[in-house]
Amino acid sequence: MSRLIVISNRVSAPKGQSAGAQGGLAVAFQAALREYRGIWFGWSGELTDEFTGQIHFQREQGVTTATVDLEEQDVEEYYNGYANRTLWPLFHYRIDLAEFERGFEDGYQRVNERFADTVRPLIEPDDVVWVQDYHMIPLGHELRERGCKNRMGFFLHIPWPPRRLLSSLPNAAHLVKTLLAYDVVGFHTKEWLEAFQDYAVQDLGATLEEDGTIHLGDRSVRAVACPIGIDTKEFVEAAQSPTARLTYRRMRDSADGRDLIVGVDRLDYSKGLEERFLGYERFLVDHPEQRKEVFLLQIAPPSRGDVESYQRIRVQLERISGRINGAYADIDWVPIRYVNQGFPRHVLAGIYRAARIGLVTPLRDGMNLVAKEYVAAQDPEDPGVLILSKFAGASEQMHEAVLVNPYSAEEMSDAIVQALAMPKEERIRRWRALMDGVEKQDVLWWRRCFTHTLMGEGQALEAETADQE
Repeated sequence: MSRLIVISNRVSAPKGQSAGAQGGLAVAFQAALREYRGIWFGWSGELTDEFTGQIHFQREQGVTTATVDLEEQDVEEYYNGYANRTLWPLFHYRIDLAEFERGFEDGYQRVNERFADTVRPLIEPDDVVWVQDYHMIPLGHELRERGCKNRMGFFLHIPWPPRRLLSSLPNAAHLVKTLLAYDVVGFHTKEWLEAFQDYAVQDLGATLEEDGTIHLGDRSVRAVACPIGIDTKEFVEAAQSPTARLTYRRMRDSADGRDLIVGVDRLDYSKGLEERFLGYERFLVDHPEQRKEVFLLQIAPPSRGDVESYQRIRVQLERISGRINGAYADIDWVPIRYVNQGFPRHVLAGIYRAARIGLVTPLRDGMNLVAKEYVAAQDPEDPGVLILSKFAGASEQMHEAVLVNPYSAEEMSDAIVQALAMPKEERIRRWRALMDGVEKQDVLWWRRCFTHTLMGEGQALEAETADQE
């Protein structure tokens, strides 16, 4: 059996933690690495004065990780720069926030070359390589340049932008061509897949076969849509844990008979938090009789604090939430509880279960797993209602949610009214349909679909995908 080499920007070692303390993606990779005797390679998160390529190996719970330290300039140009100030905003349709600097692009290329130099000696002839996300688009090309003939795949966890938008990126054609070094390229949705195919055909002159294979010159790459899920079984168990039950009781006591609306998002402009607050305010204005009957709990842990646009969104959200609370709060009620910290998964599961509405309204998202976690945490006998943005990748699967345009405050307000008034029978029917999808297409299903295709068992992907449609 071939080994699996997973390569990502950061590595998550088990370190004796329970599954509930880790994200579903880490759980899926760790399961695959145990099955295929593989290695997980990436940045350690630590800085060094001079890059040496020294690898730090660790083995925990049957998973081998290999990490390297980066220089401060590497992190500033590769990670804070090109990855998160150029590609992230552009791929989330925020060209107004994208920063195009040659220094960023040079640093991004340099770090990908350093990763290739470092990981190449670890790759044996029969190994299969799986590269993750926008931080490492050119890594496959660099490995090919270093003589790597192995099967290699790449999965993008964020949206792929439309052709005209991507064309605003300097040297976009070169970046996209590097993806053709992989044997399989995966996306969460058909929309992102078709946007990638459109650019390859229209701007690169590639040809496209019916099965999604793209040909350009002597290279052929299979492009697939393969939506990621959560570790559903683990999350259902987390929702029934003592910590979750205690959190549920705390939230119900704190609600004092009011309906809880919950949002859980990283502090990021792509999540539509400003629009969410304004939509909730419109609900308060249009339905004064509902005031003091509901409250919004928004959990938004900070991220990427070194990037100026993230600093601005934090200031803006504090201003809006403060204004709304100042305008509508009473001595015994505050309309928005705005919390800038993260919580363990077991705690979040209890919060989700206590919430009458899960408000998941990103302006653009590759998938959005909070929507699936909210569904998995619900009480089957009395579930809450998921309100979901049409622009989240999850909306392609989760048709039974109340789908909204997050740019429309009126539509957001109407959706909240609809969810609050929804009869229990309808809530159960919608939840059951949503939960069926969350259970069938979980994170292990996603991993299995992609790795089967990557390892030359491509028909398994079509068969499993067809079973879910």
